[in-house]
Amino acid sequence: MTKPSIHTSCAQCQKISKTCEHTKKPQTIKSPKCHSPLFVYRKEDDPWVDISDRRIPNSQLGSLYSGSRFKGKQKCGDNEYEVLVELKQVNIKESLLCGYLYIKGLTSELSELTTYFEGEIIGPKYSFLTRKWHAVQDIDRQHWELFEPFKPLIDCFNKEDFVYDPIDNDMVYMRWKERFLVPNHHINNIDGASFAGFYYIAYQRSTDKITGFYFYHLNIERFQALTLENVNQHCLDSFEFR
Repeated sequence: MTKPSIHTSCAQCQKISKTCEHTKKPQTIKSPKCHSPLFVYRKEDDPWVDISDRRIPNSQLGSLYSGSRFKGKQKCGDNEYEVLVELKQVNIKESLLCGYLYIKGLTSELSELTTYFEGEIIGPKYSFLTRKWHAVQDIDRQHWELFEPFKPLIDCFNKEDFVYDPIDNDMVYMRWKERFLVPNHHINNIDGASFAGFYYIAYQRSTDKITGFYFYHLNIERFQALTLENVNQHCLDSFEFR
């Protein structure tokens, strides 16, 4: 019969969970605490969360934003023409926007016309009174009152101290002025078409629709109507990293 070895005793000690001087106590290795900002929960009120306190200004009113599109028709007498409007830039702070207006079949010379236009958003910087492009106050009244939601403003729109707020209202009123033909900006007139006038525009955010009426002081055919609906797009006009 052999004498049990020391190592055998140690194995037995381990089995019965007893301390053995030949068994080393296991060491627990602790992971170092990670102080990297990438793994630390940050609260919004922490002063170091934001790289800068400057923010991109709001550049959208409903579907009025850079890259947005509206599609519809323009009615001139008994004729209707397909129209597509593409907004290239919208600046809410300056109450300005610009873009391209595409219209099909207006002339026999060109199957489609493209014009560049600039728009004024009625608000703190631009009033309902046009005061240019041969549009006097009576012309303004005749065209603005064609928009049904404008009716409550008919008695105050022409007052000097009246300021319309497009931010807090469902209706956004504008003037769109075509500037030149695209791509040849040197052409400012073409047979069968005229962009010497401008549009009185109303955009309703709740319906996402635009209606407009064209005015040109030498045009015999008055109140040419523009009706447009927003073309749904899955995109953002701007974003920022924080």
